[in-house]
Amino acid sequence: MKHNRCAPAQNQEAVSVSHASGAADLQESLIDFVPSVDEVARRAYSFYVNQGSLPGHDVQDWLEAQRELLEERKLTRAYAFRNPS
Repeated sequence: MKHNRCAPAQNQEAVSVSHASGAADLQESLIDFVPSVDEVARRAYSFYVNQGSLPGHDVQDWLEAQRELLEERKLTRAYAFRNPS
């Protein structure tokens, strides 16, 4: 009985292409999830102004802005998965 040696290779290619498109979708969703530098900068500047424009807290303001934006997105994403439109 002869075996077709081409068939498994073709199947593996299809799986790897499918896997690659899934990875691209995941990468695209992660890009949407991470706040942009502009978003973080606006939020950090808001903290700076609300604290009376006191210098010396720029790093803390930036990190707090990132943390808040990520938390908001986690909540939004979790809510969207539980309650699809």
